[in-house]
Amino acid sequence: MKTLLDLTQQKIRSRDDLATEIQRRQQVGERAVFTNGCFDLLHLGHVRYLQEARELGEFLVLGLNSDESVRQLKGVGRPLVPEQERAEIMASLVCIDYVTIFSEATASPLLDLLRPAIYVKGADYAGAADGTPDTKRLPEAKIVQAYGGVVRLLPYLQHHSTTELIAKIQHLPERSS
Repeated sequence: MKTLLDLTQQKIRSRDDLATEIQRRQQVGERAVFTNGCFDLLHLGHVRYLQEARELGEFLVLGLNSDESVRQLKGVGRPLVPEQERAEIMASLVCIDYVTIFSEATASPLLDLLRPAIYVKGADYAGAADGTPDTKRLPEAKIVQAYGGVVRLLPYLQHHSTTELIAKIQHLPERSS
């Protein structure tokens, strides 16, 4: 009998294995939803965003930035949580069906390989007031649109970000022992 840990770890896949699985499932009419990010400290903004993303299709794939790509994006001192731990935490969420780690600066090569039906990011990636993606900040959108996929931008939950959470922690008063 498989444990919950076994089931969680089975969700963490290599990109090639995942490409085969996504293709198989999409061929029978299921829609893959894909999103990506660092997910350094899990918070309510992440959870609501992922739940909403999952509702857009039959299964949700998370591309998780590697430790090196998080450092390039967020700077020295990040990530706070190593990639394998972040992958396991994210895979433990019911709304996530698969997790894969990528080391590139953007998820474009991964999207080009996986070709999910729907690519989801936060509305903070919108360009103009019409809500279309800002392709300078979100180059992945061009890849998805080129193969006929859909890009969806989901509302951002104000005051729920890892950066804000880290700032709060840094400003906690020290307790004397």
